[in-house]
Amino acid sequence: MLNRSELEQEAFRLGFSTVRIAKFCSPTPEFGRYKTWLESGFHGDMDYLARGQEPRAYPELRLPDAQSVVVLSWDYPHRRPPDPGGPTGHVARYAWNRDYHNLVGKRLKKLKAWLRQNNVRNWGGIDTAPVLERAWARLAGLGYLGKNTMSIIPSKGSWYFLAVLFVSEELEPDPPISRDHCGSCARCITGCPTSAFPKPGVLDATRCIAYWTIESRELAPPDLRPKFGRWFFGCDDCQEVCPHNRDLERATHADLQPRNAWVNMVEVLRTPDSVLLNRFVGTPLRRPGAAGLKRNALYVLANLGDESVVPDVSSALDHPSPVVRGAAIWALHRLGASARTPENDPDPLVQQEINWARS
Repeated sequence: MLNRSELEQEAFRLGFSTVRIAKFCSPTPEFGRYKTWLESGFHGDMDYLARGQEPRAYPELRLPDAQSVVVLSWDYPHRRPPDPGGPTGHVARYAWNRDYHNLVGKRLKKLKAWLRQNNVRNWGGIDTAPVLERAWARLAGLGYLGKNTMSIIPSKGSWYFLAVLFVSEELEPDPPISRDHCGSCARCITGCPTSAFPKPGVLDATRCIAYWTIESRELAPPDLRPKFGRWFFGCDDCQEVCPHNRDLERATHADLQPRNAWVNMVEVLRTPDSVLLNRFVGTPLRRPGAAGLKRNALYVLANLGDESVVPDVSSALDHPSPVVRGAAIWALHRLGASARTPENDPDPLVQQEINWARS
């Protein structure tokens, strides 16, 4: 028999912050809500979210004898360093240092091995696995689903990563979080710069800054770009205004220190693509690729409005990626330097931006 206290002791030894247990049930709680979200097209081009729907709904397809669900959190409640000013953009907290897929994933892998050594079959993972981790977090009493769709621990906040393991042992479950702790508060809804929440608890990713600066490889719609402000990678606005997140601690773990909380946008443009990616090895900032990072830097520089960066923005017109060249044309227009816009470009995406700037 799996001893819960021994499980918790091992999880805490590995660095996890919280351990909660839910009784396994099928289908997954709130899967119907997830399916409706997909059918609404709110996932944009993130087709991977539409794949693997069966194991998300029926985890027993991966672990036929699942009895309990272990939900774990890893906190990252560190404060943002002071604004350095200048041509800098800010990065979402989760990406300030080491990639959590490595940081948390490796610890989870060790916990899974420990379970197997104790003759406990298991399956699960972090957000790369086909698991609706926030639904299980609510059922296990770890966090409820806020109006901003984040898993929130009442009075503690949402600055944590989630991991979920389905296990073959029956464990005493924790009581679920059965009520909404947001009340009448709607700061996350009204505070979203791009109005990405069509209603409480529903995120339209195609209007989300994080989607356009991390997941998408395309240019964001022109009407949204000015609303990105100084967000270079991701966005924390809906979490920063949440009352549950008001008390932040300083990170003590070396892999959570705010190494990339602020990034110089001019340096991003001036750095060769391969060197730029090498700079961010081991961090989430590599996900958009070099072209995506330079596109994002152009958004930020345009929104900052400092005309002294025009020469650096103009240099991006020679980048091999049409997405970067298109973002440069838009940025030049925003900076009042449309005269530098080329007359022609063979790529239709870039030509579309040229026509927009000329109109």
